[in-house]
Amino acid sequence: QVRLAESGGGSVQAGGSLRLSCKHSGFPYCLGWFRQAPGKEREGVAIIDGVGEPQYEDSVKGRFTISKDDFKTTLYLDVNNAKPEDTAMYYCAARVGYFDVCPRHPDMYQTWGQGTQVTVSS
Repeated sequence: QVRLAESGGGSVQAGGSLRLSCKHSGFPYCLGWFRQAPGKEREGVAIIDGVGEPQYEDSVKGRFTISKDDFKTTLYLDVNNAKPEDTAMYYCAARVGYFDVCPRHPDMYQTWGQGTQVTVSS
């Protein structure tokens, strides 16, 4: 059974940076970062597959970087040039099983962490 635990959220000013981490058990093929702002639906931010191929939501391309360390069984999200619209609860999620392309819809992910809050002030 895959278990996930996020850390690293916090407050940052616009233009600043922070790193989110997600310690996971097991080796799920698809790992991703999702976020949910108040009053909005949960959305996929960045996904990474078993061979390290990333996908990004358009609004974070060039600013966010997803990566993983299989030895440490940890998933990362580097947030750079943060914007106020990035403010949300961030969740890591996992899906077991091989996919040619890992899905980006949150409904396709079976296991979720508890979330970590990111607040970006202008």
